[in-house]
Amino acid sequence: MLVRRATTTDLPAILALVRRVVPLMNEAGNFQWSTDYPNENVFQNDVLKQQLWVAEWEKQVAGVGALTHDQDEEYSQADWDVAEPALVTHRLAVDPSAQGRGVAAALLRQAELLATEQGLRVLRVDTNSENVATQRLFPKLGYRFAGEITLAFRPGLRFFCYEKRLS
Repeated sequence: MLVRRATTTDLPAILALVRRVVPLMNEAGNFQWSTDYPNENVFQNDVLKQQLWVAEWEKQVAGVGALTHDQDEEYSQADWDVAEPALVTHRLAVDPSAQGRGVAAALLRQAELLATEQGLRVLRVDTNSENVATQRLFPKLGYRFAGEITLAFRPGLRFFCYEKRLS
């Protein structure tokens, strides 16, 4: 599996992946994403900031994740020090046809490598309270549960926060 920075030429494949993922999320009661979010403008902005990564499986985009320094204001609700710089994973998704192949884990390993390169010691991520798969994955990869928050731009939803400290 190859993990690399996304380019604008990856956008059609990323958007197609999201179109396959959102209905499955919604069917499972997870309304973190919709037909409005994340959208092409969001991913285009991630590409321009060089913070969007893709994982390729058999030469196809199988997963995507934004590795940023962006911590929503509401992160102060979690059990962590928001003043401490961190690398934060946002918009993590795996194509349904590639699930169970370690795609998300590969993108999260990239987050660790990038954080280390940037001299950061903390990784953070949040997930919808209905996303059971990520709630199982994050602890397996050494993340600790850091509490529950709400996000103003996703009203009515609850999000679980996870943090990993690098040595």
